[in-house]
Amino acid sequence: MGFLFDRDTWQEIFESLGKNKLRTVLTMIGVWWGILLLISLLGSARGLENAFNRLFGDFATNSVFIWGQSTSKPFKGFQEGRFVRLTLTDAKNVEENVEGIEFVVPRNQSQGLVVRNQLSGTFGINGDYPLLDRVQKKKMIRGRFINENDIKESKKVVVISDEIYKQLFDKDEEMIGELIQIKGINFKIIGVFETGNVQMGPRSDIHIPFTTFQQIFNQGDNIGWMMITGKPDYNITQIEADAKLMLKNLNQIHPEDNRAFGSFNLGNEFKKVTGFLVGMQFLTWFVGLATLIAGVFAIGNILLITVKERTKEIGVRRALGATPFEIKRQVIVEAVFITLVSGLLGIISGGLILMLLNKSFGQGEDAVLVNPSVPLVVVFFSLVLLVGLGSLIGLIPAFKATSIKPIDALREE
Repeated sequence: MGFLFDRDTWQEIFESLGKNKLRTVLTMIGVWWGILLLISLLGSARGLENAFNRLFGDFATNSVFIWGQSTSKPFKGFQEGRFVRLTLTDAKNVEENVEGIEFVVPRNQSQGLVVRNQLSGTFGINGDYPLLDRVQKKKMIRGRFINENDIKESKKVVVISDEIYKQLFDKDEEMIGELIQIKGINFKIIGVFETGNVQMGPRSDIHIPFTTFQQIFNQGDNIGWMMITGKPDYNITQIEADAKLMLKNLNQIHPEDNRAFGSFNLGNEFKKVTGFLVGMQFLTWFVGLATLIAGVFAIGNILLITVKERTKEIGVRRALGATPFEIKRQVIVEAVFITLVSGLLGIISGGLILMLLNKSFGQGEDAVLVNPSVPLVVVFFSLVLLVGLGSLIGLIPAFKATSIKPIDALREE
């Protein structure tokens, strides 16, 4: 390795590259563009993935929502068009008998007039269990979410969104412990949560204990819909099918009636998006590496031309005692030097582009790209790949250089 620290080695490399500066620069642009494209696209793909994970990070994504609709087939004396209403008993049976279920969260919702002092508005009012906060985590600004004690005692407590706070309260006004009226009944505010960018199911403005909701809206055992969360190793599509089949049996519905229950499979939708992100990363690697390889091959072609131009010089060196190995080594070092410098410039440029993208699109809650970046291991792999490709592509002109006989090279005009 001592030849790498030899001044003559580098002087010869720079003289060779400097004989045709434009050609050298154009050759380096190919590799520079390839690594720039690879770093920029990989970083952007990572930024999109981070944004998606932040958006859905508070949701149990392996979930399905099921609600009752109207039947499309007569069955056991019941006519077509019968409206199906789910109950707490249905939810309990599904949770206990369908394999793979982690949680079943019954939910209810209605519209109601909400009043505070002289301000009022009509909002969606949800009756919920504390379990909701585990499958759809609420980002609490102040206070807390509903707890088990609120459910057991059917307390008149309420958790409101920041949007309702802005409508019913003055800025910086204390809200915890204050009262608002829902359907003419006073409720004490125990928490305020931040409205998210993604709503799963009907919009949630206000949450009150499920048991309290049953009383004031006279719901009895009925529920509006249930959210079913599957265990990580179970297929949520199969869980959905099994749950619907059980609900049909419980509610005397024809097994082939596909209209009786509506559903939204969040797990399937999530897989589509993650599949798209994986596909985009694969495409990024393919395009980046293809461009990179094309650039490296361009270096090989240029070095072939350079070797031909230096035929007489190589002949003189061979005549003066230079071995074929030394000639090959010199050409390979030139190839590696060009690819390495081009790659480093591409990595630096790609990093600057990612910094610019982060500044332009990665700020705030609605950021399209969140921390667009490339792991150091990928950068290291890219450099190693460049050195490897540069060495391999340098072998072609290197063997070409050593195939020239000294006497023929000296005769070259």
